Amino acid sequence: MKKVIYILTFALALVACKKEPKDYVTLSGTITNPNSDSLCVAQRSIIKTIKVNADGTFSDTLKVENGSYLLYDGKERAIVYLQNGYDLNIKVNTKSFDETIAYEGEGAEANNFLAKKGLLKEELIDYNELFSLDKTAFNAKLEANDKAFKDLLKTVEHLDSTFVNGQETEIDRIKQDLNCMYQENLAVSSLKGQESPKFVDYENYAGGNMSLDDLKGEYVYIDLWATWCGPCKQEIPYLKAVEEEYHNKNIAFVSISLDRNSAYDTWKRMVKEKELSGIQLFAKEDNDFAKAYVVSGIPRFILIDPAGNVVDADAPRPSSSKLIDLFKTLDI
Repeated sequence: MKKVIYILTFALALVACKKEPKDYVTLSGTITNPNSDSLCVAQRSIIKTIKVNADGTFSDTLKVENGSYLLYDGKERAIVYLQNGYDLNIKVNTKSFDETIAYEGEGAEANNFLAKKGLLKEELIDYNELFSLDKTAFNAKLEANDKAFKDLLKTVEHLDSTFVNGQETEIDRIKQDLNCMYQENLAVSSLKGQESPKFVDYENYAGGNMSLDDLKGEYVYIDLWATWCGPCKQEIPYLKAVEEEYHNKNIAFVSISLDRNSAYDTWKRMVKEKELSGIQLFAKEDNDFAKAYVVSGIPRFILIDPAGNVVDADAPRPSSSKLIDLFKTLDI
C-alpha cells in the first residue's frame, strides 16, 4: 500500500513540475553596430518596439499569431518566423547584415533557414540580368532557381509541417512573381521610343488643370506616387535635390498623385507641409495613364523627351546616381 501511495505521490509531483507551454515569444540577442535604439517587429503595422541598449543587447517578450514578421532596426530588415513558445536569441552585425544574422534557441532552425533562403535569393536573382534573357533562357533560369530553393528546404530537419507548407507556397510564389515581372518588363520595354500615352486635365496644385501635351518642347520626368506610399515619400528629398540642380534646364518635374479622391485633402496638405516642388498633379482616380505604362507598383518614374516620346518607361529613381548619368547622356 505504501508503495502505491509513493508511486501516486511521485506521479503527481511530476505533473506539478511539468511546465506549461509559454503563450508568448521571447526575443533577445545582440546587434553589433546598431542603427538605432530600437528594434521593431511588424506585420502590416508595428506590433512591438523593443529597446536596444547602448551595448547592442536587447530582450523582450510578445504574443503573436504563428507566421512571418518583419524585424527592422531602422535601416536593415529581416523576415522572421514566430510562434508562441519560441525563445529566440539573435546575433547580427549591421555592417554585413544578411551574411551575419544567426539564431539560437527554440525556433532557431526555421529562422536560420529563412536567413539562408534570403542569401540564396540574393545570389540567384539579378533582376537586370534575368530580364535581359530571352524567353527560353528565362524559363530555364526560373526552373533552376526553383529547384535550388526546394533543395535548400529539403536540407532542413525538424520543421513543422505548417512552416514547410508555407515555404513551399512561398517558393512557388517567387517563381510566379518573377514570371509576371518578366512579362511586365517586356511590355514596359516595348514603350521605349514610342509616343507616350497621355494624361489629360489632371488638377494642378498651383491652379487649373494640366495635360501632358502642355509640356511638349521639354523633357518631362514623371513621378507616380501616393500619400500612403512609404517608398514614395522616401524619394521626396532626393527628388527635391535633383529638381534644384536642374532648375531652369529644359526639363519639367511632374509628380502625379494616384491617391483616391477621398485622400484629396491629404494630398493638398502634404504638398503644402512638405513644400513639394515641381508640378504637383492629382489624377482624380483616372488610372488610364498608369495602366498604359503597366504600373503595378509605385513609386514609378518615367522620362519623356521634348517630342513626347518615351525615353525610359521605368526610369531611375531620384535616389539613384543612374538618373543623373541618364540626364548627362541626353545633355539636359
